[in-house]
Amino acid sequence: MNERNAFSLPGIPTALVLIACALLNGGWLYATLSAPPAAPTQVVPIVLVFALITFLAKGFFQVQPNQGQVVQLFGRYAGTVREAGLRWTNPFYATRAISLRVRNFESGKLKVNDADGNPIEIAAVVVWQVVDTAEAVFCVDDYENFVQIQSESALRQMAQSYAYDAHDTGKPSLRSHGEEVNAHLRNEIQTRLGKAGVKVIEARISHLAYAQEIAQAMLQRQQAGAIVAARERIVEGAVSMVEMALGELGKRGVVDLDNERRAAMVSNLLVVLCGERGTQPVVNTGTLYTG
Repeated sequence: MNERNAFSLPGIPTALVLIACALLNGGWLYATLSAPPAAPTQVVPIVLVFALITFLAKGFFQVQPNQGQVVQLFGRYAGTVREAGLRWTNPFYATRAISLRVRNFESGKLKVNDADGNPIEIAAVVVWQVVDTAEAVFCVDDYENFVQIQSESALRQMAQSYAYDAHDTGKPSLRSHGEEVNAHLRNEIQTRLGKAGVKVIEARISHLAYAQEIAQAMLQRQQAGAIVAARERIVEGAVSMVEMALGELGKRGVVDLDNERRAAMVSNLLVVLCGERGTQPVVNTGTLYTG
């Protein structure tokens, strides 16, 4: 079922026409009653015209900006009116207002397992809008509740596809690849809400954390990973500096070291460069080979 335009007329011109008809009918009634004797059969048509005007007046309804009025005729979908302002349609039609404004909601904090099996807490903000009023009203029972439940279901599904924190370089994770994860979440929600006439404008993670029972252990793991990464950079830089120092000494002929003394020098330089605390220099006052 897809949305289509319903029959309606501008309300103000139609109201003026009905008012004019009511005034003319009132003049007819006055003229009839002013010319006695007035037979009851002469008044009956006038009363019927007044009843018809009153019945036609039931066809007026208002449409607010960014709103659609779903029109039904004896339970059958007759169309949707989106023109804002006062409108008039068949008095037998029943109308229901559907907001077309952009809306958003934040899901509750869900506890799920990520791709590595770690329990995490996750929540998301979803920005959505009704684009097909017929599907929103007739294809699902309660489209607002449907949007919320299906969004949380999509959030659970998406969270299970990524690890909280990637251990392999370049592998997407919930914490490091926000744009990719949000795009995936939006597509997952849109797939579920397409049948409800809803368009998902934006979906993004608003809360992400490890579950309380493993939060401390994961914090220690992250700290250990940061320390290892920092040590790798330090060692890499120290080795490069030692290599450069030995190369410059040999190139300039400052000192000629054998393999044993070269190894000792490399060890001392690495200790100086990789140590966390400042080293204390030891002055050698003897020869090169004796302390």
